[in-house]
Amino acid sequence: MRAQAHTLEAIVSGMLLLASLVFALQMTAVTPLSASTSSQHIENQQQAIGHGVLASAAAEGALKPAVLYWDNSTAQFHNTAGGREYYTNGPPDNRFGELLERAFDQRGIAYNVYLRFQNTQGRTVTTRYVYSGEPSDNAVRASHTITLMDDDHLRDADGTRNSTRLGDPATDYTVSDTGKNVYNTVSVEVVAWRI
Repeated sequence: MRAQAHTLEAIVSGMLLLASLVFALQMTAVTPLSASTSSQHIENQQQAIGHGVLASAAAEGALKPAVLYWDNSTAQFHNTAGGREYYTNGPPDNRFGELLERAFDQRGIAYNVYLRFQNTQGRTVTTRYVYSGEPSDNAVRASHTITLMDDDHLRDADGTRNSTRLGDPATDYTVSDTGKNVYNTVSVEVVAWRI
């Protein structure tokens, strides 16, 4: 009699386990954007592209001028649309913008570029540089840090260095001056995702 009870108990337990597995599998939706080996590979590629763009721009000496591509009279980056400080209709018209366009736009990859720095109160501030929209859940990030000095000059719309230095009191640049000859340290972050 005990053997029959144990056998019946084992069968009922097995059926409960099977039913819970079937229920759990039905609750899990598999979509084209679900994590898989192939989507992870694509995300890794996009992250490598972001690191490559930032490293190339830094090596060519194009990253710092892109961050300094600021119109002091209008308090926004040059040639932005709609009265915004940042770019919404594609990358800026500078070498960094060309690298972004070649790496992401031509491949149909959406991206945002942010500038992160500390303000004079020591709080981290994030400013948009290029904004294409809200990143998806599978977005990847790459960043590169540059140091801005008080004697660095802002850039004109054609990319040439103008007479306005970051350390000048009249400079209305979005990145805050921390003093001591170093204007600020800025992390340039690229966030990329599939459309």
